[in-house]
Amino acid sequence: MKVSEVMTRNPITVAPDTPVAEVSKTMKKNRIGGLPVVEGDNLVGIVTETDILSLLNPPEISDDLWLPSPFEIIEIPIRELMNWEKTKEALSDIGEMPVSEVMTDDVIAIDGDEDIEAAASLMMKEGVARLPVLENGVLAGILTRADIVHGLGSRYNPDESEEE
Repeated sequence: MKVSEVMTRNPITVAPDTPVAEVSKTMKKNRIGGLPVVEGDNLVGIVTETDILSLLNPPEISDDLWLPSPFEIIEIPIRELMNWEKTKEALSDIGEMPVSEVMTDDVIAIDGDEDIEAAASLMMKEGVARLPVLENGVLAGILTRADIVHGLGSRYNPDESEEE
């Protein structure tokens, strides 16, 4: 079975300058976990829920033990208040950020003529859940793990008479 037989044709796409907030809304509305990023007919990236969630990673906490002096105890509430203001500012900026700043631009794609077994193998090897599908170098669809499972299910659908 070929990738082109089970892929989703004409996938929803976004442009590189689309704000992250709009991309998030599109993913939620359509219940999808990733979108190809295109410029004209050219696939320039892919953005996933994981890419967007990575913007919310808190700063790393040091393992070093720090014991404040009595003077620093007075300063701590002020320092924490300043950090909170910076955090609020950073979160408000995320929504306006263009998706090109968070997308993966080294896209792993597959040709529509490939077998779904090759696609499944590539997904497992690369640790991805979806592959943009190219036909003649142009985005033609997207293939997800669910598409492959659905394709395999239709291929190996047992005869209904055997269920009795």
